[in-house]
Amino acid sequence: MTTPGPTAGKGGITHLAHVADAIDALNRRMARAVRWLILGAVVVCFLAAFLRYAFSFGYVWIQELYVWQHAIVFMLGSAYTLQVGGHVRVDLFYARRSPRGQAWTDIVGTLVFLIPWLLLVLLTAFPYVVRSWAVGESSPEYGGLPAVYPLKTVILLFAVLLLLQGISVIIRRSLFLLGHPGGALETDPQ
Repeated sequence: MTTPGPTAGKGGITHLAHVADAIDALNRRMARAVRWLILGAVVVCFLAAFLRYAFSFGYVWIQELYVWQHAIVFMLGSAYTLQVGGHVRVDLFYARRSPRGQAWTDIVGTLVFLIPWLLLVLLTAFPYVVRSWAVGESSPEYGGLPAVYPLKTVILLFAVLLLLQGISVIIRRSLFLLGHPGGALETDPQ
């Protein structure tokens, strides 16, 4: 039987840093993809307003389309927003803490508030989404979009992506507390 050397465990820590890197990369790619929906929402909203005021008519599906695009941007961009520190927090207390205190606050806040809330979202949204797919749910409005279930599926994607980003935050803040270079967040001063 051999005893572990001084580098024992570093492979696991490095592996955790790679896991956090992969999660962060996934959410960066998602943010880059959905940002185009912002332009789409603006164009579709302009079209809806133009048709209504220039020609006195409109289509329900056009109005629903820009609302859906807006919703998708917020839901699928929320994990990236967490990644770059864009969500609201009580900076009055957080900013006054030391970097180690901020790391502990991030870990505890993620474990106590974010993860349980996201698990609740997943548990309650899953049957809701399954029912929507089962009946081929469409817009309740006459002339609305023919399929609501893809939008409802985005609720599950939102929760999964944000849950993964929460795990990345826990990994990075734990690595920071251990003094590992992979523990820096994108919002940390370099």
